[in-house]
Amino acid sequence: MTSFLQILVLGILTGGVYALLASGLTLVFGVMRVINIAHGAFILTGAFLAYTLWRWSGLDPLLLTVVVAAVMFGVGWLVYLVALRPVRTAPITTTVLLTFGVALLLEGLMGVVWGNTSHSIRPSYADESFTLAGLYIPEVQVYGGLLALAVLAALYLIMQRTWLGRAIRASSVNEPGARLVGVSVSSVAAMTFALGVAGAGMGGSIMGMLYPFLPGSHYQWIARLLAIVVLGGLGSLPGAVVGALLIGVAEVMASSYIGPEWTTAVPFLVIFIVLLVRPQGLMGTRLREDVAPA
Repeated sequence: MTSFLQILVLGILTGGVYALLASGLTLVFGVMRVINIAHGAFILTGAFLAYTLWRWSGLDPLLLTVVVAAVMFGVGWLVYLVALRPVRTAPITTTVLLTFGVALLLEGLMGVVWGNTSHSIRPSYADESFTLAGLYIPEVQVYGGLLALAVLAALYLIMQRTWLGRAIRASSVNEPGARLVGVSVSSVAAMTFALGVAGAGMGGSIMGMLYPFLPGSHYQWIARLLAIVVLGGLGSLPGAVVGALLIGVAEVMASSYIGPEWTTAVPFLVIFIVLLVRPQGLMGTRLREDVAPA
């Protein structure tokens, strides 16, 4: 029983980090109807920035997440203005190909700057654990998971209690209606994409303390995050949180009870099952396609 509880706690903490990583991906889709294939590459860019700042300053990596988030916000805004704004209303296949190209570009730049070798962020407490009722929980996982949940709570408050949040939700639900009440949908889309990239950078900073990373591992991360948002429902932030927690627990349990090699198979298995059983996800909405436009 103790072993199961420890696995469950680790899975929930891991899922909290996954939720932060997936939040930007699902928000961008909700507002822009863009599946950002470059999201995994943005996560790794944030991880490498945090690694560089940590090596240069010696500060706690968790404190540096704020700096990384600010830098990545600017990167996201620039990428939107240069690459995405001209094709924002294009078919979804166009934006998928475009963001895949952005991912390859970022992978190449990371390889040039940091090399194609594995890196990791190792704070002083990386090998320390908390002991509670017979459970041994790594400190870095506790701190990272709690920080991720705190950022998600702040994001929830922004979405629910601020004008920007209302504008994002209005643009997501009914873009023409949002325009009628004075919302600049283009500006909201830029802000949403920049926030999504900032969240990816902050999550990448935390991820870098939990897992080793290298430029090419963004393929693994985008597969995992797509599984999360498909499970929760594309465009649903609460769905992304629920999906992330479920995926986090499932991965830890698969690694513990079956074998570590099964961890990478969990996201693909989830995508396959969800698309067969409930294509709209746990908290997504099924759209009617039986009525053709006039």
